Amino acid sequence: MDHMPKLPLRLGVLLSGTGRTLENLFERIEAGQIPAQIVVVIGSRADAPGLARARRRNVPAEVVRPRDYTDVPSFSAAITRSLEAHAADLAVLAGFLHFYSVPKSFENRVINIHPALLPAFGGKGFYGHHVHEAVLDAGVKISGCTVHFADAEYDRGPIIVQRTVPVLEGDTPDTLAVRVFEQEKEALPEAIRLIAEGRLRVEGHRVHVLPMPSGI
Repeated sequence: MDHMPKLPLRLGVLLSGTGRTLENLFERIEAGQIPAQIVVVIGSRADAPGLARARRRNVPAEVVRPRDYTDVPSFSAAITRSLEAHAADLAVLAGFLHFYSVPKSFENRVINIHPALLPAFGGKGFYGHHVHEAVLDAGVKISGCTVHFADAEYDRGPIIVQRTVPVLEGDTPDTLAVRVFEQEKEALPEAIRLIAEGRLRVEGHRVHVLPMPSGI
């Protein structure tokens, strides 16, 4: 993403649950804070509440269930076909609990939001409250969230944005999750804005944020 995309940026959002992150994106777009539009929402479960949020806004909502495919490559290919059918510029993993094998055509065009400061507390099995429980068990004093480009490994792609929260005495996974999610609501729109503005350059495993282009 080291060039100026055509605006508004066309987003495909992948989810498995309630769609809180999707709702935040809808609200930020409607408020004019992100130069983007959501063109398709893909759910890994037919009963994922996030799909209903999309349908209420007349956004195409499609179901791609991993159990309907024999392996990760065929499951991932179905996701890619849906993204391509809706001409998505960028895929956003927003609480998507399955591995999406990113094809070459979507390299640096898939981002993920993770509820910890990667590379700590990431990898297979680290999602939702499992992450916050691990953070508390480790006794760290700072946690937060990370937006990164997705690649061939869980939670290992180049980091775009991180935001921090303190870990407080008496925290539970629930109380910590609330504070982290408030930062996720800021970090993900920030990352999408930077991409929409053509301000990211990926070199190896590092993401460089470029100055605002003239005329923006």
